[in-house]
Amino acid sequence: MKVMENIKHKCRSAYDTTKRACNNMWQRVKPYTSKTYEFIRRPLSITTLCAILSLFTMIVYNIPVIKAVFENTSDNFNGVWLFISFIILMLILNFLLYYILLYFGRVVGKVIIAFTFICNALCLYFINGYHTIISQEMMGNVFNTRFSEASGFFSMGLLMYIIFLGVVPAILIFMVRIKYKSIWRFLICFVTTLAITFGTAYTNKKNILWIDRHATQVGGLLMPWSYTVNTILYVRQWIEMNRPQIPLPEGKITTEGKDLVVLVIGESARRDHFSLYGYERNTNPLLANDDVTPLIATSAYNYTTASVKAILDHKPTDDRYEILPNYLHRCGADVIWRTSNWGEPRLTIEKFYDNKALGERYPGTDPNYDEILIAGLKEEILASDKDKILVVLHTSTSHGPIYYSKSPLQFKHFLPECREVEMADANISELVNAYDNTIVYTDYILHSVIETLRELPDIRSCMLYVSDHGESLGEGDMFMHGLPAQMAPIEQFIVPFIVWCSDDATKIKPLAEVGQYHVFHSVLDFLGVESPIFNEELNIFDRDESSIRHIEEIAEGEEGADATEGTEESNSTNSEE
Repeated sequence: MKVMENIKHKCRSAYDTTKRACNNMWQRVKPYTSKTYEFIRRPLSITTLCAILSLFTMIVYNIPVIKAVFENTSDNFNGVWLFISFIILMLILNFLLYYILLYFGRVVGKVIIAFTFICNALCLYFINGYHTIISQEMMGNVFNTRFSEASGFFSMGLLMYIIFLGVVPAILIFMVRIKYKSIWRFLICFVTTLAITFGTAYTNKKNILWIDRHATQVGGLLMPWSYTVNTILYVRQWIEMNRPQIPLPEGKITTEGKDLVVLVIGESARRDHFSLYGYERNTNPLLANDDVTPLIATSAYNYTTASVKAILDHKPTDDRYEILPNYLHRCGADVIWRTSNWGEPRLTIEKFYDNKALGERYPGTDPNYDEILIAGLKEEILASDKDKILVVLHTSTSHGPIYYSKSPLQFKHFLPECREVEMADANISELVNAYDNTIVYTDYILHSVIETLRELPDIRSCMLYVSDHGESLGEGDMFMHGLPAQMAPIEQFIVPFIVWCSDDATKIKPLAEVGQYHVFHSVLDFLGVESPIFNEELNIFDRDESSIRHIEEIAEGEEGADATEGTEESNSTNSEE
């Protein structure tokens, strides 16, 4: 009992001491806190507040764009004036934006400005940490990224950016009291700032070529304009993408027999990290023994939505033509789409399964890995009642930044792996280890597809593997993908294009290089679909060899049918006798 009383006494003493210390500290800090609060709550004219906000935005959020402009201007008078003009325009445009929002929006204007501060902080984190440009393509990646992928970017650094550069300034905005001017004062200020803007822009008319050359980089770093403008552009593009697709000319199946194509769309896979293409590490131990044909390929784009569209399109175009799965489905083929990814164009097929749906169908396979895409694949193919089948497996195997989470333990051949989310702080060799392990896992997935097709000897089959785009792994301090095409390095475009066929009669042309648009026409040829839009130049298969094989098959079928009829007639005659 005495021991317990002593413990209680010591705890009470410690509590009282802590309480007194906190009270003493608060009494010392309280005057300064009150003065700070009073200072913040002091009424400010709308002009003064907008000037402060514009200066704050430049100093806190726009250092990367100021640095980019400074590094790309010459040190002569024209270059110096161009740099000064940019600073003036940035201050004036942000001032004008805040002035309009606060004058007409009042509380709503404060909400919008507070929201832009948080968005500015988020963008600044990725610009500093990942050397990202906030382009239209990048905004598309943002809106199409699933929560499970986005959560991979979370870090304490990101949290600090959001709190101190986003939330705190947002709170201060709401604490400030604003003294609004008359409408005439507003108009005078508005006209004055516009005059300064146009005057400054006019003096730089001879720098139009410099502006055109650097517009993508500068526009992608300028806060809050970069994500605002590019979000609007992306939404317009999204609306256009989801309009009904333009139907392609009628196609028809002209060959007999059961044919199957498995199209595997890779994610962020770089060709130069496949040992099939000469990479020094053995990242393809299984495919090396599978008699596959690796082709040199370059992606049409370096971000998922556009690249997947290119793989499924019949030609390079911004128009929304009917894509390969929809077209084949309309032609009478059976089309199966399995995905652990996103970003595909609008599909009008019946058999679409994401990894969640597949996980429910096959509970014995982990839906967090791409192996779920091949679970039950053989049975689904055998259950099809169509002679022509297209299976699309849209993987996410090499998606960053947490590459280590994309490969199961047994495929981690290269260690140690990088587990750092903030890639600017990552150990590059460990980052490459984690990335290469995803290629080893891709090797297993593709080998498993081939093994499945080998178990279907009565079906003529083919596997095509092509990645949507490449990936930057620290070269030139760049990471991942999605930079504007003018700035993106070659590593974001070099992709593998791997082909396997079940029969020796199907020959592949000795092409020096292929592209993603070869997929559409090669699949049509393999499945025996005739179409007015077929382009032989974009067909990887030797059409003569393929035609000979089909003629032989038809002839063998006719001979077999004649022999059967002859046997039946002979049996009938014998029975009558």
